[in-house]
Amino acid sequence: MSYELTGKLIAKYDTVQRTETFKVREFAVEKTDEINGRTITNYVKFQCIQDKTTIIDRVNIGDEIKVYFNIKGTKWEKDGKTNYFTNLDAWRIEQLLKPGTGVEAKTDNEFIEPLDTFSGATPDAVDDLPF
Repeated sequence: MSYELTGKLIAKYDTVQRTETFKVREFAVEKTDEINGRTITNYVKFQCIQDKTTIIDRVNIGDEIKVYFNIKGTKWEKDGKTNYFTNLDAWRIEQLLKPGTGVEAKTDNEFIEPLDTFSGATPDAVDDLPF
């Protein structure tokens, strides 16, 4: 099951080569919500692994982004004690449009045109539908 979170990119870290065959890169997002008139701010740290470590390169600190991720849990036992770890594994990142900028949104693998390009509201809209 995948999840998504929208917020502001506040930190990105260097890629760390944990073993010969495993690398990881972390980044943090500030998520602000209004709940019952109060502003609640949370800070969420994600990780990208293996070939996904470069998806954070296309966005900058301060950008509003949408992160698509999976929740992974690990059980670890040592010296008779059991511990559990939870990781948020990001697999896609989109840079969100700021209203009124007219700038295309950047994603980890393509550019997405603003929705009004397809609405026919602009003179550049092309009606190429066969009906």
